Formats: sequence, structure tokens, C-alpha cells
Amino acid sequence: MTCLALHEVCLSFGGLRAVDRVSFSIETGAIHGLIGPNGAGKTTVFNCITGFYRPTSGAIRFRERDITGLRPDQIARLGIARTFQNVQLFRSLSALDNVLVAKHSHMRTGVFAEGLTLPFVRRQERQVRDKVDEVMAFLGLTDIQRQPAGNLPFGSQKRLELVRALALEPTLLLLDEPASGLNVSETRALAELLLAVRDRFKLTILLVEHDMGFVMNICGTITVLNFGGKIAEGTPREVQNSPEVVKAYLGEAVSVGTT
Repeated sequence: MTCLALHEVCLSFGGLRAVDRVSFSIETGAIHGLIGPNGAGKTTVFNCITGFYRPTSGAIRFRERDITGLRPDQIARLGIARTFQNVQLFRSLSALDNVLVAKHSHMRTGVFAEGLTLPFVRRQERQVRDKVDEVMAFLGLTDIQRQPAGNLPFGSQKRLELVRALALEPTLLLLDEPASGLNVSETRALAELLLAVRDRFKLTILLVEHDMGFVMNICGTITVLNFGGKIAEGTPREVQNSPEVVKAYLGEAVSVGTT
């Protein structure tokens, strides 16, 4: 079953075509990579999928539903969550409160009901806390729940941002450069973690990443962009051996099976 499908998506800013007739689809349960040089349009595609930009033309379908042009909050409620290239945490809040703020922003309880602390609100609060505790434990962050997010090591901050996305209970998770700033051992651990997260929470994952060893090892299919358009798509080995991809981006073949 197809989880996400883009069909001939275009986005123009004035005379600049930032995304040029991009089409690709992602099967449910897959980890799909989106790569290309800086300025190729990868994050812009993310912004189109999540509603931050409205495509000039084309269509985006999520689980057979047309989501083209929906607001970001509407798209998030349908089951799409994302992380950002630069960690965006409330640095003075605790790690736990960072997750709770994100979770509460997607709860349907009204202000009036919350003010009265009605029984169903208290039940929902317990369910929220149980879910957050579960996700933080799975990602190994239980011991740092009370620490200010700004005091955490960078690797833990990256995991915390992932927890915030997972707490929204998405079906599709978009990761924008999740390995950026991590060392070799942290990157290897992240690859193993994402595979476990995919299986534990039954997710489909679309990721943008510049670490080609990481991408080649974790993704089943890779789509390559250059100058806003798709230039290749296939398995890691097929992409790695594509002369056009090597010329435009890789520069040399990247070995599959190493990080």
C-alpha cells in the first residue's frame, strides 16, 4: 500500500522554480531517502508535504487522501510529523515539558474543559503522560526528563526532537538531516535506532540526509534531486552507480554496507 505519493509537484517563487515536476511514492513501512546537493529542493519538498508551502501545481496524496494545500496543523492531525535540520527545542524547559508542549498542541480538548479539569480531561492527561513516558523510555531518555533541554548533549537533543515527533503518534515521519552534527558512533547508533523506531511504532519514514553512508545503509529506496527536479530513483546500489548522480552529487561511489 502506498503511504505517500507526489505527482508532478511544482513550486515557484517568482521566476525561480524551486521544485520542478517532482513525482515519487513511498510504500507503507518503508524508509525512503531524499538526497541531492545543497539547494536541490529537498527541504522545500518537505515543506510542501507538511503544508508550510502550497505547491504551484501538482498533487500530494497521503494514504489515498489529497492533502495538497492543507494547513500544517491539518496535515499533522492526519498523521504526518517532522523534525527540522536545526534542532528547535525550548531550551529553558525540561526535556519532558518540551515533549508535553508538542503533544498538547495536538490535543482536541478545549480550554473550557481543561479549566474545569473534567474527568475525561484527566483521563486524557494520563494517557498523554503514559505515551510520552513510553516513547522517552524507548529512546533512552528517561533519566534526563527533568533536565533543561538546552543543557543536554547535542546527540540527546536530536533524540529529544525525535521523541517530540513520535509523541504525536504519526503514521509518516519526515526527518530533515537527522545525522547532522553526529559523530561516527552516534550516526551508527541512530541508524539502528531508526530501524527499531520504524518497527516499534509501525512508521513510514522519509528522510533527507547528506551522510551518504547513513542513507545507503538505512534506506530501501532513494530519490535524488538536483536543481529542483528528480534525476534518479532506485535502490542504494542503483543510485550509487548512476553516472548522473555521481556527476551531480556523489562525486564518487559510496559503498553500501558502511557508515
